[in-house]
Amino acid sequence: MFYQPYSIIGFHSCDKEVGLRVLNGETDLRSSDNKWDWLADGIYFWEQNPIRAWEYAVECSENKQKNAKKIETPFVLGAIIEVKNCLNLVDANSLKILNQAYDGLAKVMRQAGLPLPENKSNNRALDRALIQYIHQANIEEDQPAYDTVRCAFPEGGPAFPGSHISERLHIQICVRNQDCIKGYFLPRPLKEFNPNL
Repeated sequence: MFYQPYSIIGFHSCDKEVGLRVLNGETDLRSSDNKWDWLADGIYFWEQNPIRAWEYAVECSENKQKNAKKIETPFVLGAIIEVKNCLNLVDANSLKILNQAYDGLAKVMRQAGLPLPENKSNNRALDRALIQYIHQANIEEDQPAYDTVRCAFPEGGPAFPGSHISERLHIQICVRNQDCIKGYFLPRPLKEFNPNL
């Protein structure tokens, strides 16, 4: 168990109608379970990155990115997230869990006569399957569930010629336990992150 006794600020890309309903307490964000959700099922946030959340919302509205429901009017929703029991994949101990789980998943797939899923381009099927396997193994072994999953995500080309730093590098956090979300807010400046208000 990797209890993280701190909170982070996350930013969620969504449609304006959804964002306003969440802010007004009329609804909650729903956990997604799309095949492209690389950190497995949960609610996805851009950690400390409202600019990237805005870009993604705009790209979804222009059909340049995948989203389960089309974003008509781009919107960014801020959230205070208590990390709690986190599968923090920028931590060495969590990476050991990934290595052990990979062997277990490979064995299960072999026994079932199925190939391991593969990561191809933006489709991270293997990453998703492995993290889902970890969550399922915790249930079966009566281990505490992970509340959140956190990982750095390299995206885009090099930040500068010859760089190993990608131009759209960011950290994503997948919230599995909605009790970790302590509150929502509108990020400021409003004209930059929510010009459609």
